Amino acid sequence: MSNNKTSLMQKEVSRERKQKWVFKTSQVIRFNRLIKMCGDKLGAKATMEVFDKLGRETGLKEYNALIALCLENARTSDDEDVALEHISEAFRTFKKMRERGFQVEEETYGPFLIYFIDRGMVEEFFFFCGPIKDGNPSLLPRLGYYEMLLWIGVNNEKKIQELCHYIAPTDGIDDFEFKENYLLALCQSGRKEDLTQLLEIIDIKRISSVDKVVHIFKSLGRLSLESFAEKFLLAFKSCDYGMENISRLILSYASSIPNLKVEDTFLKFKSLHKKFTIIPSSASYEMLITYCCDFHKVHVALDMVNEMCELGLSLSIEMLHRISHACEESYEFHLVRQIYSVICLHNLKPNSETFRRMISLSVKMKDFEGAYAMLNDMKKMKVMPTASIYNAIMAGYFREKKSSAALTVLKNMECEDIKPDTQTFSYLIGNCDCEEDISKYYEEMKSAGIQVTKHVFMALINAYATCGQFEKAKQVLLDKGIPFKSLKEIKSALASALASNGQMLDALNIYKEIKQVGDTLEPKAVISLIEHFNFERELSTLLQLLEELHDPDYWVDACCRIVLHCVKIKDLRSTVDLLKQLKDKLHNDDLGIDFLCDEVFSLIAEGDAKELWFGLALLQAIKDEIGLIPSRKSLDFLLTACTNAKDSQNSLFIWKEYQLAGLSYNILSYLRMYQALLACGDLKSANIMLTKIPTDDPHIRLIIKAYQTTYVQSTSSKTKKKMQKRKGA
Repeated sequence: MSNNKTSLMQKEVSRERKQKWVFKTSQVIRFNRLIKMCGDKLGAKATMEVFDKLGRETGLKEYNALIALCLENARTSDDEDVALEHISEAFRTFKKMRERGFQVEEETYGPFLIYFIDRGMVEEFFFFCGPIKDGNPSLLPRLGYYEMLLWIGVNNEKKIQELCHYIAPTDGIDDFEFKENYLLALCQSGRKEDLTQLLEIIDIKRISSVDKVVHIFKSLGRLSLESFAEKFLLAFKSCDYGMENISRLILSYASSIPNLKVEDTFLKFKSLHKKFTIIPSSASYEMLITYCCDFHKVHVALDMVNEMCELGLSLSIEMLHRISHACEESYEFHLVRQIYSVICLHNLKPNSETFRRMISLSVKMKDFEGAYAMLNDMKKMKVMPTASIYNAIMAGYFREKKSSAALTVLKNMECEDIKPDTQTFSYLIGNCDCEEDISKYYEEMKSAGIQVTKHVFMALINAYATCGQFEKAKQVLLDKGIPFKSLKEIKSALASALASNGQMLDALNIYKEIKQVGDTLEPKAVISLIEHFNFERELSTLLQLLEELHDPDYWVDACCRIVLHCVKIKDLRSTVDLLKQLKDKLHNDDLGIDFLCDEVFSLIAEGDAKELWFGLALLQAIKDEIGLIPSRKSLDFLLTACTNAKDSQNSLFIWKEYQLAGLSYNILSYLRMYQALLACGDLKSANIMLTKIPTDDPHIRLIIKAYQTTYVQSTSSKTKKKMQKRKGA
């Protein structure tokens, strides 16, 4: 009993800490959003006056946020006079800040100097450096860093060399801080020749902080300067720099080497530790695991976890959470078994969040038996199950349309005395198939005193729409409990629900209402409207919806859907224009555009044989206007379309296109052309093509026989019928 109380107390403390952190983080986010909104509407000066009237003292954080906003507006402005006004406003804010006695730190002056460097504004740069030096002479060495970046930016070789010569050994004066900052600037710029000359003479052990040395080692990796990396590692080892710090430097170097696979980065990390007899630190391993997860190399990350445990290094449970997240993002759900195996093998201590993530992955791969096995093991480990864990299983059953199994999860929660939460009722309500059940769960939730969140409101909308109760779905918006900040999201859910249930006109009306008040639909709702759009000739509405999307991933998804719509209605000009835009968005992603073209031509192959003209015209436009080379699949689909149309001339035209696209003929190509020639009744050419098809494979022989049965015998039977009719006449 005492253990349970202790566990609950620990959880409460952990929850409280997390709430404080979340509150603090969300406070910062909300404040920055407020600053941006006020700054955009009122300007920096008026914003400060508003804060003064509200009784809020303008502090360092507020000044820095306003300065950052002014500089951002200056960067994004195309008008030179407008940009100058924003810079002036930023400078006035900076001046007022100094007048009020605030200490000027790099967080304040750095963005100014970077702006001048990016714009090549040399005079302005030095003009601004004046008041910074006057206020705090100790900042002079750090200003040297920005000065070096300035001369590099404007490509002034003379000034660059002057500063490089300054770094050379000097007698008497110890000005290492200047040299350090010049060196760091060269590291950032990637000037390999200048950097190597300075690395020969610099005393690396005197660099003032580990973070700055890390910066140097990353540069050594980027420029492939392994000899210097090894030289400095040896120097640090000889001066008792600290094993953990040296391990971090090795990681910084190895992870910055260009064109190195993640697996090879791990090998380089290990080999350098072995060469200098350095014991890898837990921190370095965890940074490397995070690096692997960022690239979705889960197998490598798990190998590192095993290696860490074998070396007796401590592993934070957060690393397993990162690996689980990488599995989810890369759709490698099956690796959850390997994660769990690592936990069991090394007696790691998972918490309820660890189990929630693993059970969620098991459910996503439809392994409900494995999910329940983990749930049982969780109880044996005396880790308390939570509602979110049962919710993950329930959601999986609902996705698989197994409602009875999902309701069994609810009964299991009752048996374990685990109270359903908002998410539980969202799933239950959202998957109801009758109005009575919707009311039942909604009343249960209110009786339990559970707060109605935006997810519940959206679940109500979806449930009513699924049941055909569209007016009740609309009435959800009238609930006074809907927070204003969630209204747009809930309206978007209504538009999406109406569209997916055949009420497109109502969905578009909601879109127009949101548009009229100067707002936009949520991206997912826009995609839903495009997906279920059923008005063939109203392409302008689809294009208007496309303009609402600013996230590149959503835009590409929507554009692909509209392209397919244009193909269905045979709008050649719009199809080509959208493909051009898509190519510009995808840049060098040829696979993405090729995949869409394959989809387009597959629709043409499945369509009416009379519409072959559209496919041929689109092929020519793709080559001439967009500059794309058709893929093998695209040409295969076009050849199929020619077969369906029994068009011998265009079949031969497409056959030549394979060679023009640099595609060699293979067995499948010959089979398709053989089929096309048979379908067109050109038996002579078909027999010539047949001689080029190897018939060793029994499957190939079966396909040939099927073609002959379909086309040759049907042709001969039609001929016989015609002859009989003539005789009868």
